[in-house]
Amino acid sequence: MKQLIAIAGGIGCGKSVVSRILTSMGNMVYDSDSRAKQLMDNSNEIKSAIAKEICADAITPDNRIDRRKLASIVFSEKEKLEKLNSIVHSAVKKDILKWRESNTAEKLWVESAIIYESGISEMVDEVWDVIAPEELRISRVVNRNGISPEEVKQRIDAQNITVTNPHKRTFTLLNDGVQPLLPQILNLLKK
Repeated sequence: MKQLIAIAGGIGCGKSVVSRILTSMGNMVYDSDSRAKQLMDNSNEIKSAIAKEICADAITPDNRIDRRKLASIVFSEKEKLEKLNSIVHSAVKKDILKWRESNTAEKLWVESAIIYESGISEMVDEVWDVIAPEELRISRVVNRNGISPEEVKQRIDAQNITVTNPHKRTFTLLNDGVQPLLPQILNLLKK
């Protein structure tokens, strides 16, 4: 039976770094963020729901999603973020199942910042939780995305939930710029 492992952690923790390391080692990693964007871009049903339930101005006249506008809305209004997530999660979970079935590898990974909120945690066999100090996370995202530290903090706060029932097989990867990630990943691969 194929094993599905989540790579979790908030914005700026380094989930993508872990994913790139795994991919460079020949492993298959499903990037939930990029797939969600592709699904959103290609689904008129999702775009209509965003226009109707979040903000009509988040959809441009040429039927594209204005991501900057959408982000500014959902990361400042928790209810709207929850609504956006509910619109997108079911499509992503269905896509993960198709992807899992189409791959033959014994171990597959799914990268996502919101595994518990999306229900992905219920689909996986274990969770690799990538953590980093908040100041470092803010600095990374400011440099990567060109947004203000205040906007990054707002996104961190929006993603910051209390997990009441964490996955029973959760392992932590510390990505603080001091501890090397590769030995931590290699240790988890041995399990």
